[in-house]
Amino acid sequence: MKMAQIEPDHAAGTVDRKNTAKLSCRHLWKVYGGDARGLLRDVSAEADPGPVADRLRDEGMIPAAIDVSFDVAEGEIFVIMGLSGSGKSTVVRCLSRLVEPTHGHVLMDGDDLLGKSPREMIEIRRHKLGMVFQHFGLLPHLTVIDNIAFPLSVQGIGAKECRRRVAKIISMVGLEGREDSYPSQLSGGQQQRVGIARSLATEPDLWLLDEPFSALDPLIRRQMQDEFLHIQTELKKSIVFITHDFLEALHIADRIMLMRDGRIVQVGRPIDLIINPADDYVAKFTQDVPMSRVLTAADVITRNPSAPEGLVKVEPATKVETLLPMLSDHPEGLGVDLGDQSAALVTPESVIAALSRHARDTEDPAR
Repeated sequence: MKMAQIEPDHAAGTVDRKNTAKLSCRHLWKVYGGDARGLLRDVSAEADPGPVADRLRDEGMIPAAIDVSFDVAEGEIFVIMGLSGSGKSTVVRCLSRLVEPTHGHVLMDGDDLLGKSPREMIEIRRHKLGMVFQHFGLLPHLTVIDNIAFPLSVQGIGAKECRRRVAKIISMVGLEGREDSYPSQLSGGQQQRVGIARSLATEPDLWLLDEPFSALDPLIRRQMQDEFLHIQTELKKSIVFITHDFLEALHIADRIMLMRDGRIVQVGRPIDLIINPADDYVAKFTQDVPMSRVLTAADVITRNPSAPEGLVKVEPATKVETLLPMLSDHPEGLGVDLGDQSAALVTPESVIAALSRHARDTEDPAR
């Protein structure tokens, strides 16, 4: 079923990417334990879903995803967060129809996936969706090369093209020299690299990752996050990434959707959730985040028309935690190119002032 592009609603958050949504999820419900389709069919999209969810529970059903709506823009890393049981994994499985939604729409490039036949969905998963889960699911009797090539062989890709793609991906994920190893001969981080490489082999349009690094040791996990961002810089995929770790989300996310009890609590940039939490639940999620990992050069600038010439320049999106050692070497300040003619720079004093201001705002939200 081909549908016109749907304008983002309030629950979907703000997408500033020329309104090009790679994925649009609209009023998605997943209910277990009974037949809720009839009841949900009559529910207005504008209606408060709370009473409907309560009625479903009263009738012995379990609403795991409740009226979920969001957009994922082209090239965006969209992170879904929440505690265990919040519905985040249910939502991502509904996107690929590994779990069948009870109600709603899931549109990829404007095409409703919920109108596709099982055979059509198999082809979409083979060619357009890449999926990575917490458990790697590698085939133990196949080498690294053969594990990565497996989805290509299922597609019927020729041997020459298959070798080309696999060689490129092995280099991209840093597995050179382990091509002929079996999964049992690899570390956890290396196994996860194989899982990521296998999901990328089909060159998917949309990449779904469900807590892919949560089983890894902390140091390897941070390394994998950096590798993931490196891959994204090159491939610019549209990504839905699930995690329960806010620091991980902070490191990789363009936007975050925080869920609780099957419902969306807040959608926004990481700094939006930290500076302007929608409620106490969001505030508790973000309360321990160091502001140096959130604020950027653009947030801590000072305007100075008489700024000295020849300052080292940084990008406006550079994190304060990156600026601090640079300021130690350049106490006179760093220039920031904001694209206009005004002189903007970051100084040790401007950073201290910004961190102090945000610390006061956190202690007293009414300020």
